[in-house]
Amino acid sequence: MSSCSHCGKQRATIKRCSRCKQASYCGAECQRAAWKGHKKSCVTLDDAVERVNAAYLRQDWRGVMEWEGRMEEMMEHAPDDADCTVILLMFANAHTRAFLSTYSEVHSLSIVRLDTRRAEVLGKMQRFRDQGEALCRAAGYLHDLGRQQEAEGYFERARKIAEAHGFFSVECRSCLGLGSMAMEGGRNEEGLELLRNALICVPLCEEEDTIIELEVLQDFTHALFHTHAIDEVEPLVARYLEAAKAQSNKQGRLRYWHLHSLYTSARLHEVLCTCTPCWEPPHAARPLHSTKADSVSHRY
Repeated sequence: MSSCSHCGKQRATIKRCSRCKQASYCGAECQRAAWKGHKKSCVTLDDAVERVNAAYLRQDWRGVMEWEGRMEEMMEHAPDDADCTVILLMFANAHTRAFLSTYSEVHSLSIVRLDTRRAEVLGKMQRFRDQGEALCRAAGYLHDLGRQQEAEGYFERARKIAEAHGFFSVECRSCLGLGSMAMEGGRNEEGLELLRNALICVPLCEEEDTIIELEVLQDFTHALFHTHAIDEVEPLVARYLEAAKAQSNKQGRLRYWHLHSLYTSARLHEVLCTCTPCWEPPHAARPLHSTKADSVSHRY
């Protein structure tokens, strides 16, 4: 039994729209009555694919998502798996841009769903680096949704793929995600070890990526401040400042990374001058690991 797209009645025999093959009607009367609302989406599959491509090229993300209802049909008739991954990526990227504008949970869930499916297809194609990156992106959105256990599972899968096939960029991203989550969960020793590993992987990545270096440096320096490992922070701050300045110059304006690196530098300066962690009240401060703390009298 199928239902009419216009009146909703279920019938044993029902006719599909001969053009789009999507809508179904009891007969000509229902089809004519529904035409005003149906005509915009009543296009052949080839026309639908063409419209999605055109919307994607002009960065019309809403225009891309309008055709998501026909994504399954597009994938079913795609020439090969490579075309399927392109279709999935276009819709995932459209939801990503929509998420950055709305921060809607609906878009987050769509990204996870599409990237998970894309990772499966990429695995069949043995495109393991792309598979690992898709898993890492899905894991990041799962983390933001509060689904920590699932996020860790995705990051672990990505890390295993990276280790098996030697992709340092994927290992870097997966270790960064796992390390940051371990720190959030109070597993400081495990978190620091994973973040150190992520930092080691940065210069070994297949392509130079300043953004991932900045992300690692931000989370690692924050974790070191949190655990009072000031000796490790000092040499990283200069590196953080240099990378952030280079990225800001590249983009032609002062960016978040440059501002955060300056804040980190000021934070370190205050800690070293006062021997008091600047994010805690003086009465709650603990001795630093640095030997500089031994030669300066505490203020509390």
